Amino acid sequence: MALLRRLIGDALRAQRLRQNRTLREVSAAARVSLGYLSEVERGQKEASSELLAAICTALGVRLADLLRDVSDSLGAVEPLAVPETVPDTVPALEPVGADAPLVFADRGATGAAIPLVSEHAHRAVVAA
Repeated sequence: MALLRRLIGDALRAQRLRQNRTLREVSAAARVSLGYLSEVERGQKEASSELLAAICTALGVRLADLLRDVSDSLGAVEPLAVPETVPDTVPALEPVGADAPLVFADRGATGAAIPLVSEHAHRAVVAA
C-alpha cells in the first residue's frame, strides 16, 4: 500500500530536482528547516497543508498541480477496492399479509409487551 506522505515527498523532490535546486535553497525560501524538509521529501513526516503551500510557493508550483501529480501516482499503485458483501443479519419478517401478527420485543420492566412496529405502521404494511 502506498503511503500518501511518501508520494507527496517524491513529488516535492522531483520538482526540486527538475529545477536543479538544493534542499538548503528550498528550505530557506519556504522558511522550513532543512532537516524537516528532508524528512518530508523522504516521506518520514506528514506535511500540513500550510507547510505544503509554503514549499510549493518556494518551488514556484501550484499546490493543486502537485496534488494532481500525487493523485495520478496514487491511482497507478493503489489497488481497486472491492466491496465486501454484507451478510443479511436480520431476516425479513414472515408472514406478510392480512394475517401477519404484530412483532413484539422482549417484555420491559413492567412486564408489558413492547411492539417493535407500531400497530398503525403494521396495518399500513399489511394493507399494501
